[in-house]
This record gives sequence, structure tokens and C-alpha cells, in this order.
Amino acid sequence: MTEGPTGGREDAAQDLERELSKLFGRARSVSLSLAARVHPGLDGASYALLLHLSDIGPVRAADVVERTGLDKSTVSRQIARLEELDLVERVADPSDGRARLVQLTVTGASRLHEIRSHRRAQLRAQLGQWSTGDIREFSRLLGKLNLDL
Repeated sequence: MTEGPTGGREDAAQDLERELSKLFGRARSVSLSLAARVHPGLDGASYALLLHLSDIGPVRAADVVERTGLDKSTVSRQIARLEELDLVERVADPSDGRARLVQLTVTGASRLHEIRSHRRAQLRAQLGQWSTGDIREFSRLLGKLNLDL
């Protein structure tokens, strides 16, 4: 182990990088699995967008681009795919009849709710030995990391 005032921090950063790499790899795998359970034709990236749309509600596609930082063509392509799979639909914007909002269909919302409920139950079981305080602290630290990133 590296000695000195910065050595411990460097080791800690390397440990964090290694653990994040494992976490991201597992998250990709879980995401692909959950996407397939929502719909066999759903890919991981479109699943992530579906989750985002579920969390923010009806929204203009341009706002999705702004909120996610994704390229306009990428968002457009993913929304089109989600429409093909009957998971989202475009509806008239009540505040501007010329504009369209993207929202989950009844089917999309139902499937996503079912998958999320099952995933939360799995997570509760996997973290069954963790104290509530540890879960809250881990969540807080992940939130801090997400803000910093």
C-alpha cells in the first residue's frame, strides 16, 4: 500500500474505481434483463429512456434531449422504437395544440410498474442484512456522487 498523505487517497480512489466498474457492469446486465422482461424487443438504452419518461411524466421530446444530454437524433430514434413497441405514445400538448408530448402508454406503464415492483422486492431481499441507516447512507453517498459527476 502506498504511504504518505496522498497515498491513502490514491488507494481509496483506485478501490472506488474498481468497485464502480463492477457495479456499472452489473447494472448493464440487470438493465438488459429488465428491458427484455418489459418487452423482448427493448434494448438497454431505450429501457433507460423509458424509465426516465416514467419518472418525469408527459414531456416534449426536446425537453428529453435537454434533461438527458443525449443527441436529438438518438432521443428521436429511441422514442420511435418505444412507440413501435407500444410502450410510449405522442399526445397533444394541452398548453399548445401544435406541440406533442411523449408519455407512457397504459401497457408501458403497467409493464414498467410490474418490473420495478419486482426489482424493488429483489433489492430489499439482497440488502436484507443491511441496516436501514446503512441503506440511507449509501443512497445519500450515491446521490452525492451523481451530483458531482
